[in-house]
Formats: sequence, structure tokens, C-alpha cells
Amino acid sequence: MHSIIKPDGRINDEKVWRRELLYQGMNGSCVERVYVTASESLVFKPLTNNEQLGKEIWVNEHILSAFPPIYPRIIAHSLSANPSLNWILYEDLGELTHVFEEKTAIGLISYMAKWHALPISHLQHAPLRGPKPTAEAVRAELLQLWQAEDPEQLWPGIPSSLCRHLLAMLQTESFAADELLLSHGDLHLGNYARVNGQIKVLDWEHAHLNLRYWDLYHVIDLSHPLFPKDMTTAIRERLLDHYLELSAQYGKRIDPRSFKHGYYLFASLYSLWMLRLIASDIRTNKGIWPLNQLEQQHIETSSNLRQIAEFL
Repeated sequence: MHSIIKPDGRINDEKVWRRELLYQGMNGSCVERVYVTASESLVFKPLTNNEQLGKEIWVNEHILSAFPPIYPRIIAHSLSANPSLNWILYEDLGELTHVFEEKTAIGLISYMAKWHALPISHLQHAPLRGPKPTAEAVRAELLQLWQAEDPEQLWPGIPSSLCRHLLAMLQTESFAADELLLSHGDLHLGNYARVNGQIKVLDWEHAHLNLRYWDLYHVIDLSHPLFPKDMTTAIRERLLDHYLELSAQYGKRIDPRSFKHGYYLFASLYSLWMLRLIASDIRTNKGIWPLNQLEQQHIETSSNLRQIAEFL
């Protein structure tokens, strides 16, 4: 399998039948489906985020090796201090459909509750890093902005009374003492899919220690420009209740009221933060994401925030 990749980390077109672009990473590198023959294919993944150099292999070897087969197997890989020479060949799971379905989300949360229950003492000093700032860092950033500027200017289109209410709560409540556990790190709709009746979870390079709300927020309320989803209050409640039930089965009994209050507060925090990021992407319009999809992402995040605020 190494022969289909050149020494410089690029695909050797003389050794493959054809190539198919799947997506482009944040650093511009492209993830592709590579057909070795007309019927045999692999997924070629170069390093797509330079800050995560070596992390994907580390997670596969030190964390996922103890998991059931809910992730694609690594067939071959290359590690190097040179980012352009890092690549992984994965088994090809086939054409994946990333459309939100409550049934699939329920199954995913069933897996999630299991990895959230795993011991983490051996990971305390592991080379793991999440893709976004911590909840406390985001909270400090938003509160500082609030002191300097009116919420109507910070979040146009969102009722200023709602923003003030949420920010006032965030001013008196924090996440600093909350329990950390193993988190996938980037569990948006594009990173999981149902394959032949089984849910597969992709792209574990952002695995790290975080609050239990982090994975839940990604599945339930985080928006993505390429993978829209319609969330409702009823679905959100059922997903949270399912997580609570499974956590109790795995030995972690959580008070439902405090858990849900914490989730809604966490989700409102990151939704406010995401709305500013999305608005900035819309203003600059650098072409990383299609403008119409960014606008739809803003609408989705605003809708979710309003639903969440009803519980706070």
C-alpha cells in the first residue's frame, strides 16, 4: 500500500486507477478516495491541520485500540516532522450520508456514554489538544466583550434582552470545577455516519479531555456550514435524557436538573461564541465556506440559541 504514495507524500497516479475528492482540510490539503482497482478503494488523508501533527496516529494506537470497531481501520501511514510527509490510508467505508436523524444520534450517544465512562488517569499528560478554546476561556472572552460593547452590536438579530440574560448567568456561573473526561473533540454531523446498520465515528485527531457537554453540544446544537440539521426542543430533550439514562448504567449517576442546566448554559455560551465567528466569516467571505451555507449556519445557530434560552 505504501507504493501508491510517493516519497514526497503525494498520491502516485501511476499506481492508482482513479481518485475522487472527498473534502479539503483547513490547511488546504485534500482528503481523497483512491481506487487501487475498479472495485478496491482506500481513503487517503494527508495532514489536514498542521497543529494536529501526529495526533491521529497517537489516538489510534493509545485510545482507539481498546474500542470496538466503530472507527475506520488504518491500513498504512507515514509520520514525519515535515507536515507534508504525514499521511494515513484508511479503509474505505463507502459513500457516507451525513443527514441528521434522531435514531442515529441516539446510537451515537450510546457510544459516547461508554467512552465518557472510561478511566482517564493515563491521559492526564497525553499529547492531546482540542480544536477550540475551553469553556472558561470563551466565557472570559464574551464577558470582556460585553463590558466593552452593547449586545445589539455584538449579536445583531438576537434580542439584546436574551443576550443580557445569558451573559448575566455566565457572569455568576462557571465550568472551572466540572469533571473532565475523554472527548472525541469534533463530533459534528460530518464526522459520523451509519454504515451497513452500524454507526461509524471518524476523525479522532481532536480527541482530548473536556467536559461531558462538549461532545453532546457537537451532536445536538453545534452547527456546521456543510452539514445543516434541524434541531427541536423535543429531540434535544430526548437525546439528553438518553445520555442521562446510559450514564447511570455505566456507574455515573447525574442529577437531571443540574445536568440539563449545565448543558443549556454550556450550549448558550458556545452558541453566542459561534454566532460571532460565523458573522465574521460572512463579513470577510474568504471563500473557505460557501456564503449561502454560512448564512444558513447563522440561522440554525440563532434558532438553537433561542430554544436553549427557554430553559434558562
